[in-house]
This record gives sequence, C-alpha cells and structure tokens, in this order.
Amino acid sequence: MRAHVQELVYDCGDPAALVRFWAGLLGGEPVDRSPDWSYVDPPGFVRIAFQRVPEGKAVKNRLHLDVEVDDPEAAADGVAGLGAVRVGGPVTDEQGSFQVMRDPEGNEFCFVTG
Repeated sequence: MRAHVQELVYDCGDPAALVRFWAGLLGGEPVDRSPDWSYVDPPGFVRIAFQRVPEGKAVKNRLHLDVEVDDPEAAADGVAGLGAVRVGGPVTDEQGSFQVMRDPEGNEFCFVTG
C-alpha cells in the first residue's frame, strides 16, 4: 500500500483568521467551510486546513513547515504585518540560513534558504 498526504491540519482557536494568515504567506484563496473549519490550497503545495479546538496551544509544535525564501530576514519583516513574530535571531551555517517564526496562534514555522 502506498499513501499520500491529502492535507495538513492545524488545531486552532480561530480557523478563519489563521487561514487568512497562511493564504497571505503562501498564496491561494482562503475558504471557510464552517465556523470551525477553514482551508487554503497554496499553489504547488498540499491543502492546509484549520480546525477549531477548545484548548489553546500549550507547547512547541512537534512538526513545523520550512518555507523556502530568498531572504529570511526580509520575509520575516514582510509577515510581521500579517501577525507573525520572530523567535530568536537568524541562524546561518554551511547548509544555508533560517529564521524561526510563529504564526498568529503561536504555531512555529521557519523561513529557510539553501
């Protein structure tokens, strides 16, 4: 048997707001299927969905997205207006550079090069 990923789903408090953040970052049109479920189909990527849950985020994600960009610093500056925040400073090594970020609900992701 071979399986494939259909979508990535984030638990969150406000699906409509979070889908608009990710659509603004990755492209695609946000879709609100219900007050408890929203999704976006970013070009060239699997669907990302957001489902409302009653509990808030309490710990670091066990999985995060690495988003490739030309310049992590510029990308971090660009998404600040969408509600993202930096976590620490940029890191550069022989593999490239990355900047850890948090979306408006605190979910970690990284801008990466290399």
